[in-house]
Amino acid sequence: MAMAFSLGGDLANLGTLPLATRAPLSGPDLVNEPIKPIPTEQKLDARKVELGRQLFHERRLSQDNTISCATCHELDKGGTDRLPRSAGIHRGETPVNSPTVFNAALNFRQLWDGRAATLEEQVDSPLLSPLEMGTTWEAVLGKLRAAPEYVAAFAKLYPEGLQPPSVRDALAQFERSLVTPNSRFDQYLRGDAAVLTADEREGYRKFKVYGCTSCHQGVNVGGNMFEILGGMADYFAERGNVTVADYGRFNVTGQEEDRFVFKVPGLRNVALTAPYFHDGSAARLEDAVAAMGKYQLGRRLSPDDVDQIVAFLCTLTGEYRGKPL
Repeated sequence: MAMAFSLGGDLANLGTLPLATRAPLSGPDLVNEPIKPIPTEQKLDARKVELGRQLFHERRLSQDNTISCATCHELDKGGTDRLPRSAGIHRGETPVNSPTVFNAALNFRQLWDGRAATLEEQVDSPLLSPLEMGTTWEAVLGKLRAAPEYVAAFAKLYPEGLQPPSVRDALAQFERSLVTPNSRFDQYLRGDAAVLTADEREGYRKFKVYGCTSCHQGVNVGGNMFEILGGMADYFAERGNVTVADYGRFNVTGQEEDRFVFKVPGLRNVALTAPYFHDGSAARLEDAVAAMGKYQLGRRLSPDDVDQIVAFLCTLTGEYRGKPL
């Protein structure tokens, strides 16, 4: 199910493990499962995370003080705004769907076209975009330096004080805290076979056998590679109205082989993040699964296939700060 995203750091070495072809699982193969559970512990500086949290909700980061990072990435909506396109300053519209901010730290690159290598680098994209926050670093620093609480916090935590790199770092530290472990599927992977229903286990089996795990595997169930959207059927010819944003990775590299290529999204919490794909064209998870069967697998999925795979995907919803999303 390549919704046309690799994992960073040591997680990148997990690779793609063998697909299962046996009967429905009664329990996980803890060694060879292509999906791995999210670690339940993090080592982050809580003070920087809290500063980043404040900045994440800070509307003064936008040119007209109307939107913040949280405007398009609402934590009570799965880390998205659940709109096909997000609204920037002056009610401008973003060219692509806003991906979830949850578990973004597990992606090998950021943004649909992967133009940002790190969470820190990603900060500039919405901040400087005229369609999103539409501001400049000079303007942002001027506003933040007019707030004594920010000046004091940055002076305490960063030797350089309030500068673009420290603002980027604080935001990135907060985003690294936005992981969602302990989904029912993670509990299953850790040995609790009874936590999934028969349909959910069968959906996972089909997810593997049909080839979805060739793109969606690892800790984030994706987020660790680029893939062309429409590998088995021409998605864009059938959808029509091709835009520059549809060119995906091509807009970054200029290489023809990267046209229509996108970072494969991670599927953690996917049941909460409709609509789907970079263009927000799939309104329901069922629509997205059926479309990926057609365009990425070359397979027409039956209604039972779709329902069971969706049932499995719903088990990927995790917890944030110990509470279910």
